Amino acid sequence: MLINGTVEGDATATAGSFGKIEEAQTGQLAFLANPKYEEFLYTTAASVIIINDNQELKQPVNAALIRVPNAYSAFATLLHKYQEMMTQQLNGVQQPVFVHETAKLGENVYVAAFTYIAAGVKVGNNVKLFPGVFLGNNVTVGDNTILYPGVKVYNDCVIGKNVTIHAGTVIGADGFGFAPQADGSYKKVPQIGNVVLEDFVEIGANTAIDRATIGSTIIRTGAKLDNLIQIAHNVDVGSNTVIAAQAGVSGSTKIGTNVMIGGQAGIVGHIQIADGSKINAQSGVSKSIKAPNTAVTGTPAFDYTSSLRSQALSRNLPEMEKRISELEKLVQQLLAEKTVI
Repeated sequence: MLINGTVEGDATATAGSFGKIEEAQTGQLAFLANPKYEEFLYTTAASVIIINDNQELKQPVNAALIRVPNAYSAFATLLHKYQEMMTQQLNGVQQPVFVHETAKLGENVYVAAFTYIAAGVKVGNNVKLFPGVFLGNNVTVGDNTILYPGVKVYNDCVIGKNVTIHAGTVIGADGFGFAPQADGSYKKVPQIGNVVLEDFVEIGANTAIDRATIGSTIIRTGAKLDNLIQIAHNVDVGSNTVIAAQAGVSGSTKIGTNVMIGGQAGIVGHIQIADGSKINAQSGVSKSIKAPNTAVTGTPAFDYTSSLRSQALSRNLPEMEKRISELEKLVQQLLAEKTVI
């Protein structure tokens, strides 16, 4: 079985679509991973439900159950397979498109209308290019990669295998490099590097990843970036790192493997973030995080536990001020009594 589950109940039950457990209908498959939704396990009309191995039933369930070690992961596997089946149906080159005579397209590719494929482009097998995709000169796109509508990939960038890039994202625009001049103006520094997205990377919608000044801006294997993220020139994002929406990483910063960066976090340039670091949402990281598996929060960001203690103390400041004032009055009173004696 695809998800290696154990069936309880009607083993002949079938489902033709997916639904949320709280609103699924007959003929749909749902899942339960969050205990907050457990009540719907007993009321849903879903025909099949994926649950965790350790889920205890408090009353009878009408649906067929599939027990797995991790219900959320198993459900994701099924959704991925379903999506794969849908995209596999897409193939061929629609019109109008522009494909330069020197470009090379692999087998079973899908090139949607209004796509532009420039000179020297190499597109691998089973690649899906949705409407309005732009591939600049000498771009490489690996096998099984999907570029959704309006993705723009500038010249010389390299997209790996099994990569997904969502609509409106720009890969390889110029890095923000300007040299201050004596008269107060700025002279543009040419950005002659590229962007490399390694295999199994996923990039959300309307994200911008700038090309390197020299060398490469690199998003390494398995990294996942959300929507509306800015990655500046010469940044190196480590394998299996995840970055949530509206985060920004300044130039030449190196982010380790398995790092988690929360939404709206900001990271300055030319620093290093150690493997396994956790950066809380809206944190401002102004210096390197050198110790692996460090959690930070706040602006400027510092140790997560210490920050929570500081926040707790700050909330108690009015009460502490009142107590200090009372103690000062008591001290003054004691001093006065001592003077009288």
